[in-house]
Amino acid sequence: MPHIHEGRAHYHFKPYNVGRWSIWGSYALVMLIAPLLFTSSLSMTMLSQMGIGIISCLAFNMLLGQGGMLSFGHAVYSGLGSFFAIHALNMATAGTLTIPVSLVPLIGGLAGLFFAVLLGWVTTKKAGTPFAMITLGVGELVAAMALMFPGFFGGEGGISGNRVVGEPFLGITYGPQSQLYYLIAVYCFVCTALMFAFTRTPLGRMLNAVRDNPERVEFIGYSTQRVRYMAFIASGLFMGIAGGLSALNFEIVTAEVVGATRSGAFLLFTFLGGAVFFFGPIIGAVLMVLAGVLLSELTQAWLLYLGLVFLFMVMYAPGGISSLIMMNLRLAAFGKLKRLWTSYLALGGLAGVMLVGAGAMIEMVYHLQLNEALGPQLKYMGATLNAKGFDSWFGAFLVLATGAALFELTRRHFVHQWDEIQGEIEKEIKRREAL
Repeated sequence: MPHIHEGRAHYHFKPYNVGRWSIWGSYALVMLIAPLLFTSSLSMTMLSQMGIGIISCLAFNMLLGQGGMLSFGHAVYSGLGSFFAIHALNMATAGTLTIPVSLVPLIGGLAGLFFAVLLGWVTTKKAGTPFAMITLGVGELVAAMALMFPGFFGGEGGISGNRVVGEPFLGITYGPQSQLYYLIAVYCFVCTALMFAFTRTPLGRMLNAVRDNPERVEFIGYSTQRVRYMAFIASGLFMGIAGGLSALNFEIVTAEVVGATRSGAFLLFTFLGGAVFFFGPIIGAVLMVLAGVLLSELTQAWLLYLGLVFLFMVMYAPGGISSLIMMNLRLAAFGKLKRLWTSYLALGGLAGVMLVGAGAMIEMVYHLQLNEALGPQLKYMGATLNAKGFDSWFGAFLVLATGAALFELTRRHFVHQWDEIQGEIEKEIKRREAL
């Protein structure tokens, strides 16, 4: 007797991802209330720069973290986006281009997209070290052109503009920094969402495959060069948007925005934040602004401190800050984090002791090199040091050596404790799988 199949509709309930909605909701809420908590003009400026930096570092990480492509000249696309955006803004001011200020960053995005299409085809012909060298060459070429063609780039003085254009819309003129901040926040949230969505597309997944095993990707019939090229174009689009927002924020664009220093900053802070996780560049962008604005005001040796932090991160946490967060979240999920808090306090305290000693020596060296005319005396953390006195040098070295010795002993104990906890977690995972 034949089976009769009834044509019934089947409905499948797909629950909401509460965790993801919570994270994105919190992300939007932080952007919304941040200027209400930090109301000073400096804070507003820093928040605006953080929003721009988040877009830039996430766009850069589309190449580095997701595609395994190390670029030494990716500031070219944000910089060219800035120049096109500032010219569009000036044309809108002159009345030759009818465009609202809120859409000017899209002009920068289109410029970044165009030059990524133009230069990316040659750049992505190679991978690995050749790719990095090509990007470095392209970056230096554009940086040289910025000084060779002052008609477009403005020479050493750059191009300036005025973002208060046209009649106010609902009282919005973008004159106050708070109004511009919310425009940057909207762009930042939308661009972050789009770049996260990109990681979930077939192209984003294939980009990960090209990073991990390009030979197998070629074997199954995909062109690794084409995948890299399409990702490069997408990254150029978002870099250009960030450049357009930067032009509105500063109202001036100079040749520095396409230089190697800016490209190096994107690389450095994306790595510090953590290129292996999507949210890592967001952390890196926040650190980039804090270092460039606050740390540079505290000491002339801020670049040296930044280099030392980068060195120790490469040695002890190559996954960046985000990897440290995720590892500790794993411990918390298994209820093991409370066993390590005393070790964390000890390591943090001793690292601070080392920093005090090393910082005293660094500041004395910088004082002798840059401020010798002011005399040998300098203030350091409330104390007076004599840069030419034996006592100050010996004391700083003693603090550094003591902190380093105790830190190493504590670190060895921590490593033993960490390995023991990881073993317990693996046993618990196997037990759960057996059940």
